Amino acid sequence: MRTKAVSLLQELTDAHAVPGHEDEVRAIFVDELEECGELSTDRLGSVFCELAGEGPRVLVAGHMDEVGFLVQNITPDGFLQFVPVGGWWEHTLLAQRVEILTRNGDKILGVVSSRPPHFLPEAQRRQVLAIDQMFIDVGAESRSQVIGEFGISLGDPIAPCSAFTPLAREDYFMAKAFDNRVGMAAVIQTGQILARSAHPNHLILCGTVQEEVGLRGAKTAATFANPDVAIILECPPADDLPGFARADSQGLLGSGVQIRMFDPTAIANPRLARLAIDIACAQGISHQVTVRQSGGTDAGSFHLANHGIPSIVLGVPARYIHSHNAIIDLNDHLQMLALVIALVRQLDQETVDGLSAYL
Repeated sequence: MRTKAVSLLQELTDAHAVPGHEDEVRAIFVDELEECGELSTDRLGSVFCELAGEGPRVLVAGHMDEVGFLVQNITPDGFLQFVPVGGWWEHTLLAQRVEILTRNGDKILGVVSSRPPHFLPEAQRRQVLAIDQMFIDVGAESRSQVIGEFGISLGDPIAPCSAFTPLAREDYFMAKAFDNRVGMAAVIQTGQILARSAHPNHLILCGTVQEEVGLRGAKTAATFANPDVAIILECPPADDLPGFARADSQGLLGSGVQIRMFDPTAIANPRLARLAIDIACAQGISHQVTVRQSGGTDAGSFHLANHGIPSIVLGVPARYIHSHNAIIDLNDHLQMLALVIALVRQLDQETVDGLSAYL
């Protein structure tokens, strides 16, 4: 399981899939799960694999997209101006490599640049540049070369370029897009494991689109899949860094899977959250309970869909998400996988009915 997890995480994080352009991750989902169940998509692009069974419809979902950019303009001298798709802190961008995915499938390497400090007044050197003051240099000499020779067009997606890399500490890995390829890896592995064993429900595995731009894919996915309960797998920001009080941290690398009780977009179904915590305690699954004051996940859309869907978010904390280089502890990922499998195996009809039995 460990070797498979590392291989899958590398394949997924290497994929180029910014919001609205999730094709490469979708292809991995299909390739990994085509022998496990029935595949389908909704018309926004979210992908599903259903493992038919009796009982409630249990959805295990992660989002396929990563934060990135789109080509907004090409200057006469061949530089690219760009707009963000997803949340970026501008301070992390300068001098970082990116890849532009063209319409014919080529990936063109570039670097995020700006005027060098030699040409800036002292006051401007101390400011964080806005994205509209930056540009991407692909080594072109003109707009015509960018378009005609490199094949770049307005609206082409741009993703960070950063290799999946093991760190010196065992089981620590650095890559782009752990948010949320770590969730997608667990969705896929959950399907592969449960396809070979019994579970008391109709299991639906899902990769959603466009989470990073407003939880959009989850809205259509909820209607398409019509689940009775939703388990959302995510990669939230770690808070075990300098500047945080370690005693107050709820997202420490190496402390296990996060069980999220609250964020501004969704309150976990209390009975489902209690069940997840009880299972983790009973089975010795390392976990950390989290109440977040900011951020949000696809649960924000899922829990409000249809007539209401009992939902919970399980997460693998990562340092430096929404940047070119995030860091995870593989053991947290394996703990999340263990918990989601154990939780799905407990979700029979009586248990799921009890999650929303308010009368």
